[in-house]
Amino acid sequence: MLKVENLHTFYGQIEALKGITVNVEQGEIVTLIGANGAGKSTTLKTISGQLTPQKGSITFEGEDVTGLEAHVVTGKGIIQVPEGRHIFPRMSVEENLEMGAFLRKDDEIKDDIAMVYDLFPRLKERRLQKGGTLSGGEQQMLATGRGLMARPKLLMLDEPSMGLAPVIVDVIFDTIVRINKEGMTILLVEQNAAMALQVADRGYVLETGSIALEGGGKELLHNEQVRKTYLGEV
Repeated sequence: MLKVENLHTFYGQIEALKGITVNVEQGEIVTLIGANGAGKSTTLKTISGQLTPQKGSITFEGEDVTGLEAHVVTGKGIIQVPEGRHIFPRMSVEENLEMGAFLRKDDEIKDDIAMVYDLFPRLKERRLQKGGTLSGGEQQMLATGRGLMARPKLLMLDEPSMGLAPVIVDVIFDTIVRINKEGMTILLVEQNAAMALQVADRGYVLETGSIALEGGGKELLHNEQVRKTYLGEV
């Protein structure tokens, strides 16, 4: 579904991605793990059109989407749920969900809002509440639900567990697994390497803008180098 080949992306003179190559097959959960500054979020931003690579290519469903503007990439079905949620704080929960369907012209938007409420019952309870008054966990649910409202072909999640209580992290990851089983292809950036690798079909380990390791999720979870470096085990 997605082929990222030899991607080089810069912030000014600083080379943030140094030849990243990542593949995502339809129906998979693929995760990118690594330390802060490794290039995980930069990879997603380059795929989604927020950043333009200086070298390399991005192919989605056989079509070259390298360097396309973000709204064009979104229209092709690549949806990013950003790090930090970035919900609309003065809009209600339901209005935020409606914004996720901004590019849609069909008449099934209300059905999909009901689907999001089924995934996240707490959002239904808060549907008239302003987004900015929600807890961090509820805002993450809302950001994820807003992403789903665009009916993505590929859903990219950037640090969905950041700053959340363990019980909410479990809810978020249970939802990731559930929507994947229903057919959603997911590219997941996550600092919680243990959780990410437990649910992922495959994973890539990024170090300072390069791929250091790649393999099956369970394979990386039991890799000695990964366990020492990212799981805090000696």
